[in-house]
Amino acid sequence: MDHLAFLSQEGLRRRGSVGKWATILNNQARNVAQIPMPSSKSQRRKVVLAYSGGLDTSVAIRWLQDKYKVDVIAVSVDVGQPGNMQENIDRAKKIGAVKAYAVDAKLDFVDNYCFPALKANAMYEGSYPVGTSIARPLIAKLLVDVAKKEGAGYIAHGCTAKGNDQVRFDVSIGALAPEIQIIAPMREWGMSREDEIDYAKEHDIPIKVKKKSPYSTDENLWGRSIECGVIEDAWQEPPEDAFEWTVSPLNAPAKPTYVEIGFEKGIPVSLDGEKLDGVELVKRLNDIAGKNGVGRVDHVEDRLIGIKSRETYECPAAIVLITAHKDLEKMVLPKDVLKFKAEVDQKYGELAYDGLWFSSLKEALDAFIEKTQEFVTGKVRVKLLKGSAMVVGRKSPYSMYDTGLATYAKGDQFDHTSAKGFIYVWGLPLKTVAAAHKGQVTDAESARSVGRKVQRSCK
Repeated sequence: MDHLAFLSQEGLRRRGSVGKWATILNNQARNVAQIPMPSSKSQRRKVVLAYSGGLDTSVAIRWLQDKYKVDVIAVSVDVGQPGNMQENIDRAKKIGAVKAYAVDAKLDFVDNYCFPALKANAMYEGSYPVGTSIARPLIAKLLVDVAKKEGAGYIAHGCTAKGNDQVRFDVSIGALAPEIQIIAPMREWGMSREDEIDYAKEHDIPIKVKKKSPYSTDENLWGRSIECGVIEDAWQEPPEDAFEWTVSPLNAPAKPTYVEIGFEKGIPVSLDGEKLDGVELVKRLNDIAGKNGVGRVDHVEDRLIGIKSRETYECPAAIVLITAHKDLEKMVLPKDVLKFKAEVDQKYGELAYDGLWFSSLKEALDAFIEKTQEFVTGKVRVKLLKGSAMVVGRKSPYSMYDTGLATYAKGDQFDHTSAKGFIYVWGLPLKTVAAAHKGQVTDAESARSVGRKVQRSCK
């Protein structure tokens, strides 16, 4: 049996994957196994690796070199996660990468991924602001850019066979550069964490092995996800040590904090009257809202691969901004547009979550959403108090809210005499139906109906 195909199948057996998903991954493994290996006399081929600097991708550098006989180009992308990009570059080169890139993509991430998602009020299944989901297509795009620049025919990532991220990477890379082939070491090698540590020691791979956390986390500017450990018990409340960005609502200040967010065409541009770029605005709002216990999400989520997963997130800025943005839309958009956009928003969140950021449908929805944002300009005041974010004020130069029409006090401009005619026209279909159906009720049916009423009365 081909060695690569064997590794993939063995990995699947260890993970207990079955059914359709296992078949898909086995097919992918066979495709990878068919990648032609260069002869020892030919020039080594190149693979671009999404490099986090952690154990998995550090081991992957040497593993790719040994198993695929390729030169590895490591790419670290900064979307607001903790860690030192320069250390990543140094470590990758020390392990054996022929080149290493560190890309500061924070502004690109906020302006071209977070804020478009904000315009769509993207909340997967009504709860999750798709933070991790929308970072993956950006990273995939940058990997493709480097691969094209370096003339690499392969891209590798450190995703496992059980999560959503592998789909987001593979599908996004396929959409942007279908000619580039994908290698996913963790879907193939079948190594446990302990095996990886042993492999690193055996091959003199410099790694930072810390005490294993009971949680698996992922961070960027738009949010932080927390999985594993006791969180996998859907009945248990997530423990406080799982959270880093938000204080417990019980320990949050007793007095409310007010923030004023300025929007221009659906994009947040100021915080408390100060103009800020997207990165700084999101950072500050994460800090302010987090200190008030705002932004915790706990829900059971339907993963793309077909399983349900209990997920916990911290998304202080995202929650506040989406809450404010939706409220401002209510003030400036007509009722029919709001109703239809709500359906589009839901679909948008699903596309982002499912890894279809570069799909034709998502591109078409972007055009619709962009049109709806023409007049989403104004200010929203949000009250942050012990875990809640409540809109308590809003204003816009394009407001459809007219006090003269809405008020019951002096200055009421509504034409009260028009109400009777409106009600007549609005209710006319119901009156017409009632009149048409009245003659269809037989005398016998009427008698039975009266008889039942008499019986009930006697009882």
